[in-house]
Order: sequence, then structure tokens, then C-alpha cells
Amino acid sequence: MKKTIKQNIITLFEQWSGDQFVKTELIPPSGSYRQYIRIIGEKKRVMGVYNTDKKENNAFISFSRHFKSKGLPVPEILAVDESKDIYLQDDFGDTMLFDYIQNERSSDHFPDSMVLILKKTIKELVRFQIEGHEGLDYSLAYPRAAFDKQSMMWDLNYFKYYFLKLAKIPFDEQLLEEDYLKFTDYLLQAPSDHFLYRDFQSRNVMLKDGEPRFIDYQGGRKGALPYDLASLLYDAKADFPQAIRDELLAYYLEELGQYSQIDIEGFKSHYYAFVLIRMMQAMGAFGFRGFYEKKEHFLQSIPYALRDLKEVLLHLNFPIQLSELISALERVCDSEFLKTVGVNEEDKLKVSVQSFSYRRGIQPDGFVFDCRIIDDPVGDIRFEESHMNSEFSPTFFKEETSMHAFLKSVCAVLDFAIDKSQKQKINQLEIYFGCVGGQHRSVYAAGFIAEYINLKYDVEVNLRHQELDNVVAQ
Repeated sequence: MKKTIKQNIITLFEQWSGDQFVKTELIPPSGSYRQYIRIIGEKKRVMGVYNTDKKENNAFISFSRHFKSKGLPVPEILAVDESKDIYLQDDFGDTMLFDYIQNERSSDHFPDSMVLILKKTIKELVRFQIEGHEGLDYSLAYPRAAFDKQSMMWDLNYFKYYFLKLAKIPFDEQLLEEDYLKFTDYLLQAPSDHFLYRDFQSRNVMLKDGEPRFIDYQGGRKGALPYDLASLLYDAKADFPQAIRDELLAYYLEELGQYSQIDIEGFKSHYYAFVLIRMMQAMGAFGFRGFYEKKEHFLQSIPYALRDLKEVLLHLNFPIQLSELISALERVCDSEFLKTVGVNEEDKLKVSVQSFSYRRGIQPDGFVFDCRIIDDPVGDIRFEESHMNSEFSPTFFKEETSMHAFLKSVCAVLDFAIDKSQKQKINQLEIYFGCVGGQHRSVYAAGFIAEYINLKYDVEVNLRHQELDNVVAQ
């Protein structure tokens, strides 16, 4: 996050709260282009958000205020500065439902306490869909007011261009387009006068004081009920056993029945169709982020998605013929290439550690540590006299600066990140250290951390020095 953006958020915090800023914590980026930073004051702590997409901001802020008025557990919007594309919201902490599931489950066994949390989450989903829908201004929805035919075609083409084509799955494009039209016509037969959360998955549910809290509904719109339940239960990396999916589907229908009488068979018929389109949308995202943007951790979800897709295809019972679509999906399931995508042959976490210069900048996708707070050896007269001595800088950093106190804190953060990554079977972790020139402080820190990780963990470490590599190349 740029210094000016961070300062703007701190200023907004101090103006809103009257509290004195103490420190910040940068939240690692996810699949979103929004940037989050935790602001901790002497008395209060909040989440600051920066996003240049004003329409998306407006949707999230407006929806949050509406849902809050309905008593739904969403963050309160505390302060907004539209001119700077920033706002403050409640801080729900760091525990995602996804993390809780990964930490508490034992293989396919879900303890009763976890099932209870999932049922609480589904109970709130029904409230979003029914109570949250009442009085919601869908003209603010982003990017469309309803999950209509155009929205569906966007998702299906996303799957076609970023997954099928990039994974080299053969298909007849004309026949597939014709099936898309028939498929969307069938989906649109489902009742759709409800709020569709759009990205209702376990990474968008936070646990605070043991209760679910909800974020990232800015893509919500009017739509059919089954889509959101499909998003939760068929999230590839969450990896729900089928028995748990069946139990939670039954619970969802029970909760829905508290509001109105449900045609259970009709719901289930459309339910698996919405499971399918949601999975295709998700695989499109895996393809875009993984194949196109080269972010390997998105590829790790593909083997899970293939397994789920095989299961879903067994449940499909459409009253329409979708021969080319089903054939393409079967070819996806049978693809030898896709079965190995994102899988590390040695099942080891790959850790990339890189030093860089802030003068040149980078486009990080992971943890970034700023070494400019450490004293620079270039400012020491002994550096000019001894810079050819390779022992000078290590001794300087160890004995005469706060470098090792800084690195001790970095190690604590990275220990947590590596443990989590290994538990969640994530196989790529990116770590960056920057300083002004990228040749001394950041190089020392990156080398120290690479050695620390290499000695402590059974992982594959790749160390790269951007500026030193450029000098060698020249």
C-alpha cells in the first residue's frame, strides 16, 4: 500500500475517532483488487479500505447500511472519504470460517461444534436472502441489478475463455453457445425475487466471539435462492464431504420453510443447475488467476473442483439436452493435464523470497516488509572504506542496528503464515523485502529469512535479489 494512501486512512481514522493512531497491520492481498489495512489506536481498532472502483464502494457501503438496519451481522461503516476512495469499517479480526474448518476438521470428520457454526452461517444466509431483500435498493448493485441472462452468460464465457481454452479442452464453440442459451433459460425459470449474495463462501465469513460475521457482498444482486448455498457448499478448497453437504442442504430447506412453503423437488432440480454454473464461474476464476495471471495458489483449487464436478454431474437431471456442455465438462474431468495442475510432485510448499528497490517498485502478491526503517550502512563512513569486505554489512546489521529485532518479528509472522499454508495445502508463498536501493538492507534481510525458513521447514526456498541480479545481468 502506498504511503499516501496509508496516511489518508490514518488521517480519516483520527478525524472519525478522536483517537491517537498507534500502528497499522497490512492485510495480505487475496483475489480482490481492494486493499485492506488494520488501524490500531490507543482505544479503538478498525479496518481501513482503499478501492478505486467507486461503484463497487458505493454498493458495499449502501448494502452494509441496509443490512445493518435489518440486524444482520455485517460491518458497520464508520467513516467514508469518497474523494480519496477510502472508508473505515468494523474490524472482525482474522479468523475466517475457512481457516476454522481447516484447523478443526479431521479428514472428513466434522465435529458437532463445526456443524453448529455452519448451521448458524446458513441460518444467517436465509436472513440475507429474505429479510435483506426487503427494501434493498438494487439500482446500486454492482455490476448488475440482477443475476439475469447477461450475468449468467458472462460467467459461462469466463469459464469458456479462461478455463476451457487455457486448459486446452476441446469443444465445439457454436454448439456450446447454443447449450449456454438453453442452460440459462432453464436457470431463469427458478424464482428470483430474493437477495443473491453472489460470493457466499467460507473466506467471506469471519468468526468473531464464536459467531459468524459477513463481508464482501458488494457483488450482490437480485437472484435465485440456490446459488448462494451452492457457493458455500461447493467451494473447492473448503472441501466439504458429501454427507455434510446433504445435511446442510436439509437444514437450509428447513430454515427456508420458516418463511414460506417450499417446493423441495423443484428447488433441488434447480439447485444442482446453480451448483454447476457456480462451479464453472469459480473454475473460470481459477483459470484467470492461475493460468493467465500466473498466481499458482489459485491452481491448487483445480483438483478439488474436478472431484466435485464429477459428483455434481451424477446429480444432474435436466429436462433439456445440453450435450456439448456436458461433454466438455466430462472432458474437463478426464483431463490428465488438469489432474496435475497445481500439484507439487513432492507436496512441498514453495517459498519465494525476494529483495527489491523501492525506486523501481514491484507488483507484490504476498508479504512485503519495508527495511527502510533500518539504519543504512551506506551512510556509515566505514562502508566506503570497507564495502569490498563482505563481512562488513553482516556485522553492521547484527551489532549496530535494530535489524535482528525487526527480523525476529518478521519470523513470527512468517512462522504463522507457513504453518497455515501447509495445513491448508497451499503450495506457494511470496515474501518481499524492500529498501531504497535494493542492495544492502533488503538483501541482508531476504538472505537471513531464506536461510531461517530453509533450516526450520521442509519447504522449497527460492531466493532472488532483484537489483543484484540486474547488476550481474548488465
